[in-house]
Parts: sequence; structure tokens; C-alpha cells
Amino acid sequence: MSITSTIESIFKKYLPSPFTIAVFLTFLTIILAYFFTSSPEGESHIVNILKYWESGVWNNNLLVFAYQMMLILVLGHVLVLSKPMSWLILQITKYVKNTANAALLVSLFTMLVSFFNWGLGLVFGAILARKVGEYAQKNNISINYPLIGAAGYVGLMIWHGGMSGSAPLKVSEINHLNELMVGISDSTVLAGLPTSISSSETIFSWWNLLLFGVLLIVIPFVFYRIGKTVSATKISLDEYQFKSSDSNEIDGAEKLDNSKWLAIVFGLVILCAFVFQYSGLLKSLNLTPNLLNFFMLGLAILMHGNFRNFLNALEEAIKDTSGILIQFPLYFGIMGIMSGTGMVTQIAGFFVSIANETTLPIFTFFSAGLVNIFVPSGGGQWAVQGPIVIESALKLGVPLPKAIMALAYGDQITNMLQPFWALPLLGITKLKAKDILPFSLIMMLCGIVIFLIGLLLI
Repeated sequence: MSITSTIESIFKKYLPSPFTIAVFLTFLTIILAYFFTSSPEGESHIVNILKYWESGVWNNNLLVFAYQMMLILVLGHVLVLSKPMSWLILQITKYVKNTANAALLVSLFTMLVSFFNWGLGLVFGAILARKVGEYAQKNNISINYPLIGAAGYVGLMIWHGGMSGSAPLKVSEINHLNELMVGISDSTVLAGLPTSISSSETIFSWWNLLLFGVLLIVIPFVFYRIGKTVSATKISLDEYQFKSSDSNEIDGAEKLDNSKWLAIVFGLVILCAFVFQYSGLLKSLNLTPNLLNFFMLGLAILMHGNFRNFLNALEEAIKDTSGILIQFPLYFGIMGIMSGTGMVTQIAGFFVSIANETTLPIFTFFSAGLVNIFVPSGGGQWAVQGPIVIESALKLGVPLPKAIMALAYGDQITNMLQPFWALPLLGITKLKAKDILPFSLIMMLCGIVIFLIGLLLI
């Protein structure tokens, strides 16, 4: 277990907060652009770089993207705090008999939920792990609680290939690829870009669903086998409970906030509009961020039963979005510099020089995993690395859906090493990063093997 303690100490000692990393990456990009690119004669190069940076920070299309990603996280969190989801979690805990079957149940359901929405899966897995610990403590069942905590985090290693994956969702939007590559690729390449890449070619492609199915079998099985060998740990937990509103404390017009029927009517109006607006996309299995968020908004209001409970859950969930709110514009600024100065083309040219049609997805996978250590956000990573991947894939003739999913796989797999997104789970379960790292690292290695085989055989 000493290797996990070393990893944890490295993250604490040498990696500052993600915001500070984003600032350092901004400075690094400015320096690299200054020394390795040039501006037209007579123009100040540093001034141009700063202009590219500022225009990237406030890129309207990318700011919309940031807001979409915030809603995916928030609405997923809001959903898991509803009474129906709490009931489901409690039903699952009743089947806990020992560490092995508890780890299997938690990992299986967490991965299934995370495939639908990563924000939902993140909090669902954390609360499920916590409730399993409480149930074991109450019923004198000996379990290894850190293993259960790791099982509750494992949804973050499959999320980017799921229905809320940032990259596959964005490329399914009309003209997103063209807007992303303007100023990077020449007019001939831009003309050859598809208007969009349907999620039926990425998320719902037979090969992505097959890889998810393999992971859905292998990962819970590995958790089960580990659960047979580890020793039980001491558990001391109070009951975790999200406080909903008390209708007896509300008077006057505020009673409308607690109206069950008003929430039902409005939730149904949203879902009816959802069916009318997105039925065509649903039939073709083409998901977009707006489609997913609109559906979750209506579903969340219905599942909470009134606006007061919905708003209370929203207030709790909004805390998780601070990183996206302030870090994404910095990533967009980095992308502005890289595209404006031509750095994207230079980096893509490097990959083209060392890779071919077979190896580019492998390089993309590993480079995405490395970038995720420093940019622990799939959406932010897509803004920075996406253009490089697209440009390289176009030059080498790699199918764009495969290149995009290679980035998604690499980004998600090192979440089992990078503890940033584990913070909500650690707070809920009262565990420490060093408690779950030994087990999450094993899952990362299993995932790497499965994804590499998949990318080579697709």
C-alpha cells in the first residue's frame, strides 16, 4: 500500500489546486507561443498573444458549453437528492451481506447510473457507499469500508463514454466541429468536416456499448474478488440525510413553493416540450447537451415533488460547479492562444509525424490520460485537446468518432488516479484519498487494458 501513500503525497506536495494549475498552464502557453510562433511583421507578438487569450476567454460558443456542463453536473446532483433516488439507494443496501457482494452491488449500480449522467453517478455512488456503510454498521455486518468507497467512485472511469460525455455530446451539435476548427484548419479541411457527429456513432456505437458492457462485467467482478480477500475495517458513521423542506413552516404565498400539483404540472410541461422538440433526435439516438439537460430539469422537478425541495437540492448541488465556472474560461483562453498562434497545427503535425492510422488513437488515449492529471475536467480538456485530436485524425485518415472516443477514454481512466473529482465522495463517505486509491488504481489498470484492446480491435 506504500505506493498509494506516495501517490497521495505527490498530489498534495507538488500539485496545487486545479485553478492554480490552470493559471500556470496559461503562463506556460503564453511563453511557448512567444518563443515558438510568430506574428506578421510590424505587429507586436506578445500583444497578439494576449489578444488571442482574451478572445478565447470570452468565446461565446465555449461559454455556452461551460454552462451546459455546469447544468449536467448540477441537475445530476439534484436528481440524486430526490426521494425516489433515496428510496432506490436504501433498497440496494438491503442486499448487503458482506464486503464482496457489497462492492459488487455498489460498483455495478454506480457505473449504470454514471453512464446516464456523470454528476448523478458521482453523488449517487458516494451516497450509496455511505448508506452501505451505515447499513453494515447498524446490522453488525463486517465490511471493508474503503473498498466500498472506491466502488462508489468507479463511475468516473466510464462517464466520458456515456450519455453525458462532454466530447461526444458537443460534436453531436450542429456546426460545433466547424466552430471549433475555424482559424486552425484551412478552408478545404473545414469544408470536409461533417456538420455533426451523431452520438449513434460515438456513445451508442456498437463498439462503445461493447466496451461498456465488458467493463460492467469485469470491474464489479474484480471488486467482488478483492472483497473476498480484504479484511474488515471499523466503521463509525452518523446517518447521512439531506434535509427537505417542512411545509408546516411556510405561510402565505410561499405555500406555492410547496405545491405538489404546481410542480407536477410544470414538470409535465417541460417533458411534453422535450418530446415535441427532441423526438427526432431521440429516434436517431443523437444526444445533445441541451436535450439531456432539458430532460433532467423536468425529471428533477417531478421527482422532488415541489419547488421548495428542488431549490434546496439545487442550493446543495451548485457548490460543485465552482471549478467549472472559473476554470473553464481559463482553458478557453489557452485554446484561444493555441489556435490563434498556430500552435494547434504544430502539435498536430508532431503527432502526425510519429503516429499512423493505427497508433494515433493509442497516442490520443495516453496523452488524454496525462492531460487529465493537470486539467481534471472532460469539458475543459476537450476545449484544449479536441482541436489537436481532430486535426491529427483528419491528416492521418483516422475516423473522427474513434479519435474522439479515444480522447474520452483516456480522460476518464485517470480519474482513478487524480483525486479531484473524488472530493465530493470523500466528503460524504468520510474517507481519505489514501483509503480508496489502492483499489481505484487496480480498476484503472483493468480499464487501461480493456480500452487499449478495444482501440486496437475496432
